[in-house]
Amino acid sequence: MTLSLASVAVLGSRNIRIPTYDRKAVRIGIVHFGPGAFHRVHQACYFDEALHSDPRWGICEVSLHSAGVRDALVPQEGLYSIAILDEQSSFRVIGSVKEVLVAPESPSAVLDRMVNPDTRIVTATITEKGYCLNKEGGLDFSHPDIAHDLQHPEAPRTFVGFLARALRMRHDQGHEPFNVISCDNLADNGHRLRRAVLDFVRSSDPSLVAWVEKEVPFPCTMVDSITPATDDALRARVKEALGVEDLWPVQREFFSQWVIENKLRGPQPDWAAVGVTVTDDVAGFERAKLRLLNGAHSTLAYTGSLAGYDTVSSAMKDGALATFVRRMMIEDIRAGLAAPRGLDLDRYIEAVLRRFRNPTIRHLLSQIAWDGSQKLPFRILPTIVENLAGGRSVARLCVPLAAWFHFIRRAVQADRQLVDPLAAQLADLAKRCDGDARNDVATFLSFEKVFSSELASNATFRAALEAAYSRLSNVDGPAALGEALSGITA
Repeated sequence: MTLSLASVAVLGSRNIRIPTYDRKAVRIGIVHFGPGAFHRVHQACYFDEALHSDPRWGICEVSLHSAGVRDALVPQEGLYSIAILDEQSSFRVIGSVKEVLVAPESPSAVLDRMVNPDTRIVTATITEKGYCLNKEGGLDFSHPDIAHDLQHPEAPRTFVGFLARALRMRHDQGHEPFNVISCDNLADNGHRLRRAVLDFVRSSDPSLVAWVEKEVPFPCTMVDSITPATDDALRARVKEALGVEDLWPVQREFFSQWVIENKLRGPQPDWAAVGVTVTDDVAGFERAKLRLLNGAHSTLAYTGSLAGYDTVSSAMKDGALATFVRRMMIEDIRAGLAAPRGLDLDRYIEAVLRRFRNPTIRHLLSQIAWDGSQKLPFRILPTIVENLAGGRSVARLCVPLAAWFHFIRRAVQADRQLVDPLAAQLADLAKRCDGDARNDVATFLSFEKVFSSELASNATFRAALEAAYSRLSNVDGPAALGEALSGITA
C-alpha cells in the first residue's frame, strides 16, 4: 500500500502528524518552480501549515526538466512524508501539493496556472544556474534556452521566460501581478531575479517594462534548513514508521528558517502564524547566517579535519573545539553584528550550536571544506576587517584561515584532490610552503583573489595569522588540537 488520502487517515494513530484540513477545499494559490527536496521540506511545509486556517494556498509544482517528482507524487495524490531528524526524530505528512506539471510536456498548462487569478505567489528553488545569469549578474543572452524563449515566448523553457510570458498575459487580461519569491540560497536573490526578468522584457517586450518595474514585487529572501538527500535507508525508515510506502519521502533537521523582505502585495498567507519572518532587513539576517553559522561551519571544517574528525557532530563532541567555536561566535563575531529586528543573536547562536551537535545529521567536514577560496572571503574576512577597524582581537578569527592553509598544504603534499575553482593556483601556493609560519602565511596572503593588499599588509592581522598557523602546524589528532587552541586567546 502506498501513501494516499485513504491510507493517511489512519496515520494519526501512529503519532504521525497529518493534514487535518479538507484537501478537497484547497485551492491553488502558489506556483512553485523546482520541486526538489529542499522546497518540499521547507516552503511546502510552511504552506501546509497555512492551509489549516486558509484554503487558498495549495501549490502547483512545476518541474522545468524531470518528470520524477510528478511520477512519484501524482499516484499519492500529492502527499509525501518528511522525516524530521533530531535526537528524537518525528514524521509528518504534507498535503499542500495539489498539482504537479512538467514544463517541457505542457508549457501552456503551466502558463494557464500562472495566469489564473487565484495564483498570487510564484516561488522558485532552481539553483543559481537556473536563473541564466552572466558573470556581471545580468541575464545571459547567449544561453541557448534564453535564446529559445526570446524566439518562442509562448513555449518557454526557462523560469525567466515563464515569468515574462505569464506577466504579459496577466497584464493583458487585467489581472494583478503575482508576487515573485526566489527561495534559492543566493545573496540578493530577489534583486538578481528582478534584474534578469527586466533584462528579458526589455529585449522581448519593451512596452511591459514600466508595469513590471512598478507593479511586480521581487522580495529578497533567506532560507535555511539542512536537507540530506533521500536514500534507501530513509525509504525503509519511513515505510516502517508509516506502515505504507512513500515513493519519494524527504528529510531535514528540526530547524527551519524563512525570511522574506517586506515587499509583498495583495492576498498572502498569515506569514507570522506559520513561522515566517517578514522584515525590511533581509540582509541583516543573511549577514548573521553567513558569519555566525557559515563562519563557524568553516572553522569546524578546517580545524576538525586537522584533528581527524569527519562530520560536524563528531567535531562538536570535542570539548576544546566546541568551546573555541562558541567563544569565537560570541566574543569575536557577534560583537560586530547589528541584530535585525526579530532576531535574538544570543538565541540564534545557541540554536546554531545545537544544530551542529545533532547526531542524526551526517554533515561531512570535507564537503563544507570545499571551495574555501569562494567561501572564506564572505564568511570570515569581513569580520576580521571590521574587528581590526574596531580595535578588537582577531586571534581566534585567524584560526580558520590558518587551518585552511594547512588543509591545502597537507592535501597537496598527500596528492589529494582539492575541490575549489582555484585549485590549481592554491596548489602552486602550497608547493611554495616550507612549514615556516612567516614564509607560508606570506605566500598565501599574496593571493589577491582571496586577500586584498590592504588586509594582507596589516601588521596586526599578519602577526595573529602567523601565530595561529604556527600553533596548528603539528596538529595530528584531538589532543594536539586541544593544546593548540588553548594557547590562542583574545
